[in-house]
Amino acid sequence: MTRPRFLPDNFTLTLISVVILASFLPASGQVAVGFGWLTNIAIALLFFLHGAKLSRESIIAGAGHWRLHLLVFSLTFILFPLIGLALKPLLSPLIGNDLYMGMLYLCALPATVQSAIAFTSLARGNVPAAICSAAASSLFGIFLTPLLVTLLLDVHGDGGSTIDAILKISVQLLLPFVAGQIARRWVGNWVARNKTWLKFVDQGSILLVVYGAFSEAVIEGIWHQIPLWELAGLVVVCCIVLALVLLASTVLGKAFGFSQEDRITILFCGSKKSLATGVPMAQVLFAGSTLGVLILPLMLFHQIQLMVCAVLAQRYANRTETVAEMMGQVDP
Repeated sequence: MTRPRFLPDNFTLTLISVVILASFLPASGQVAVGFGWLTNIAIALLFFLHGAKLSRESIIAGAGHWRLHLLVFSLTFILFPLIGLALKPLLSPLIGNDLYMGMLYLCALPATVQSAIAFTSLARGNVPAAICSAAASSLFGIFLTPLLVTLLLDVHGDGGSTIDAILKISVQLLLPFVAGQIARRWVGNWVARNKTWLKFVDQGSILLVVYGAFSEAVIEGIWHQIPLWELAGLVVVCCIVLALVLLASTVLGKAFGFSQEDRITILFCGSKKSLATGVPMAQVLFAGSTLGVLILPLMLFHQIQLMVCAVLAQRYANRTETVAEMMGQVDP
């Protein structure tokens, strides 16, 4: 039986199912404590595998393209937050203060790794540069995101200082990542051979965090706090923010004279926000019932960016290859 085209992918459907499950059967008491421990273990394993998968050769291959990386970083960690702040007069009344805080958190996050590289490859962009840029964004985001969260949301990670938040993230996320890099020489080939089913570690850790976050939020009455019109407004807001960043990525890529392949990389690496990094990081930075509300914009934005970028990547993939592209020359 052919899958209907209007249906989202399986992970999106599972994510929606988890939210529904948490809405009707939220974890509480000792069950919630157990889920918390299981989630922390899954997140550590997730970042260990990210470290084991990341090839040093891929980093070296794309590291020299500093102008491209600088522009991608500026889009990810400067333009996004500026858009979030500039649109406050529109966003705050439309979606309410809590969801607006979630949008600001989204704007502070690093870019995705897997989907940015996948879309760049599909669109025939500069894949080595995409690998380096996306991986570096994810790594530096461990330090930059807590700083931006402190500036934008005045949040210090469980009531501590920004340094405490960075240290906590370093222990829970960076340390497993570094351990994965060290262990790569022994487990790298095994991880590469089993990457098809290891993706379920990525997805499983996200689902655990989402279930735990929404369980606590439901117990505190999240669906009574957020009206339906605010949820509809949130979809519109996510579309507006994504459209502005896509436009800026395209205009700046041309203005700075990048080649077509580089402009594709800038577009797909500079417009993404990572659900895989953002959800675990929120687990560290925020506590209590606010977590479910804060990651809701990220969950919606993630699905919207995937659908929009899939269409864009296919359009680029179907373009006629020019002589300059075939010879690796820079477009004027």
